[in-house]
Amino acid sequence: MENGSEVKEFILVGLTDAPELQVPLFIIFTIIYLITLVGNLGMIVLILWDSRLHTPMYFFLSNLSLTDLGYSSAITPKVIAGFLPGNKIISYSECVAQMFFFVHFVTIESYLLAVMAYDRQVAVCKPLHYTTTMTSSVCVRLVIGCCIFGFLCSSLHTGNTFTLYFCNSNVIHHFFCDVPPLFVLSCSLTYVHELVLFFGVSFNASLTLFFIVKSYFSIFIAILRMRSAEGRQKAFSTCASHLIAVSLFYGTIIFMYLQPSSSHSMDTDKVASVFYTMVIPMLNPLVYSLRNKEVSNAFRKIMGRQNLS
Repeated sequence: MENGSEVKEFILVGLTDAPELQVPLFIIFTIIYLITLVGNLGMIVLILWDSRLHTPMYFFLSNLSLTDLGYSSAITPKVIAGFLPGNKIISYSECVAQMFFFVHFVTIESYLLAVMAYDRQVAVCKPLHYTTTMTSSVCVRLVIGCCIFGFLCSSLHTGNTFTLYFCNSNVIHHFFCDVPPLFVLSCSLTYVHELVLFFGVSFNASLTLFFIVKSYFSIFIAILRMRSAEGRQKAFSTCASHLIAVSLFYGTIIFMYLQPSSSHSMDTDKVASVFYTMVIPMLNPLVYSLRNKEVSNAFRKIMGRQNLS
C-alpha cells in the first residue's frame, strides 16, 4: 500500500494551534488518560478479585473496560504528545496501525454493548434460566465473536482508506488518523470508498442497535408486568448504567460517520471525536461503578481490607 502513495508521513494538526492552550490541554488530556487507565484497570482488577462479581454481566463489563483501554490508548498518548513541540508528525505505518486498532476496538465495543443488552434481557425476562443460558462457554464465544467482527471491520476500513493515493497535502486536519479526514486528503476519487464506510458503519450500527432495542423492549415489557415496585426498581437499576453507556457511545458514532463528507465541520468533528475517543472510555467505569451497588460494595470491601492491614 505504501508503494502506491508518495506520502511517507502525515502531520496531525491537532486540536488547536493556539500557543496559550497547549499546556492547559496537555494537562487536561493527561489527567483524562490517567483517570481512564486507573478506572478501567481498577474495574478489571476488582472484578477478578471479588468472587461475587464472577458472573456473566461482570465478565462482559471487564471486557468492555479492556476495550475502552484499547481504543483510548490507540489515540490519547499521541494526542498528548502532539501538544509538545515537534511531535505532530506520524509516519504512514503508524497512521495505518492507529486506524486499525481504533476501528478494531470501537467495533468490539459496539458488539459488546449489544451482547450486554442481551445478557440483561435474559436476566430480567428469564431469571430462572439465566445460569443455564449464559454459561461460561457461551459468554466466551460471544466475546470471541465480538473480536472477530472487530478484526474484520478494522481490516475492511483500514484497507479501504489506505488503498487511496495521497499525493498532495499530508496535513491531517484532525488529532488522529480517522477515516473522513484522510478521505479529504486523497487525490483519488473517494465516492466508492465513502460508500464502503457508510454501509460498513450502517451495518454495524443497525445490527447492534437492533439487538439492543429488541432486548430493552422485552425488558421494559417484563418490568411493566412486575407487580412488586421493588422488583421493578431493581430490574431498572441493573439496566440504567448500560443505557447511559449505549446512548453516549452510539450518539457520537452516528453523528461522526453516518453523514456525507461534505457535511463534516472540522471543529464539530473534533469535539465529537474527543468525546468518543477519550471522554467515553473515562466515563464508562465511573458510570458502572457509581450506579452499581455490587461494584461499590466490592470497592469498599477491598478498601476496608487495605485499611485493616
